[in-house]
Amino acid sequence: MFVLDLTYTAPLDAVDALLPDHVAWLEEQYDKGFFLASGRKEPREGGVILAVAEDRALIDEIVARDPFVVAGVCAYRVSEFIATKTAPELDRHRQTLS
Repeated sequence: MFVLDLTYTAPLDAVDALLPDHVAWLEEQYDKGFFLASGRKEPREGGVILAVAEDRALIDEIVARDPFVVAGVCAYRVSEFIATKTAPELDRHRQTLS
């Protein structure tokens, strides 16, 4: 599992101009089963996405297609973790240590 931590690198008006494209990209990732949750940080300086994928390389490819990244208005910090405990709704994403 991955935590995608977005930090805006441009003024909010530049971010807001791209928001419809970013939301469409988010919806596409939800439809493909990659994203589990997402939302804005408070205060509004970026966002957070909880994601699943087979490996980090695929996450990096997905992130690279975010319209925010393409336009250079945000930077991502990606953290991978092993989800050994989950809420029942996320049981299918539970992992075991090797």
